[in-house]
Amino acid sequence: IMGAAFLGIVLGRNSALAASRSAALIEVFLMLLLFFVFYGVDIRKITKSFTNIRFSLPALIINFIWTPFFAYALGSCFLRGNIEAQIGFVMLMVTPCTDWYLIFTGLSKGNVPLASSILPLNLILQIILLPFYLLFFFGSSIHFDTVKLLSGIIFVLVIPLTAANITKTAVKKIDKKNTAGKALAKYMDAIQLLFLCLAVTAMFSSQGNRLLDNAALFVKILFPLILFFAVNFAAALFTGKKLKLPREDIIPLIFTTSARNSPIALAIAGLTFPDKPVISLVLVMGPLIELPVLALDSGIIKALLHKNRPA
Repeated sequence: IMGAAFLGIVLGRNSALAASRSAALIEVFLMLLLFFVFYGVDIRKITKSFTNIRFSLPALIINFIWTPFFAYALGSCFLRGNIEAQIGFVMLMVTPCTDWYLIFTGLSKGNVPLASSILPLNLILQIILLPFYLLFFFGSSIHFDTVKLLSGIIFVLVIPLTAANITKTAVKKIDKKNTAGKALAKYMDAIQLLFLCLAVTAMFSSQGNRLLDNAALFVKILFPLILFFAVNFAAALFTGKKLKLPREDIIPLIFTTSARNSPIALAIAGLTFPDKPVISLVLVMGPLIELPVLALDSGIIKALLHKNRPA
């Protein structure tokens, strides 16, 4: 992702054609990314998230009640005076991850099937609640076109979701043994990362000069992001231990309440706030900080939760 961002800046600063054309490609790459994200999600399995209430309920409370208010407080404190940066920060924080949190759960030797069970519910709730969070926190601070916001969500989410489910149904009918589906599953993470990097390259190419003009913004969001990850890590760990969850179940609780879904938030921001590029810049910067932090979390988890585990 960092390489993609650097490539985008180089292209944008050295080619006026690349800078002008790349803006139109951002939504294309993001929608292709979301297509593959949705392709790997079975919405019908949403009922599985209710089979382990001791895990799902605290995860939902942290993600959709605690996190929005905590994120708004952090943004108001550290990004005061920059309403666009605050909106971008909150949009990033209130959208739980739907992909790489599973990777980090696996790397940390956590319960991946349990982590997967809450994915559809997280996805549906963040789509439904995001407009309400924005209107609740910022409705009096900045003008919102509610119709445009909702239509943007429908456009960038419903179209890839519908296309993904139609494709899955067609593939299952044609390929009875699901050979193609199994082959695609092996490369799903790589495909998603590819389109995310292409979207980041296009974003930085079209906004490279504006990004350099706002280089201090990266420093401004660094501390509140790290503070968010640290507090949510501690909250999930404390909650899991208080509920006496097995250590394998505490791990997905930590990652589903820490990892964020910048692609979905970025796709919505691009259509809803095309005249407010700082919002999108914050959403692009987020993963540059998030991924190293999640890798560090994985190491901490191994030290804290697996140190006394028998070989």
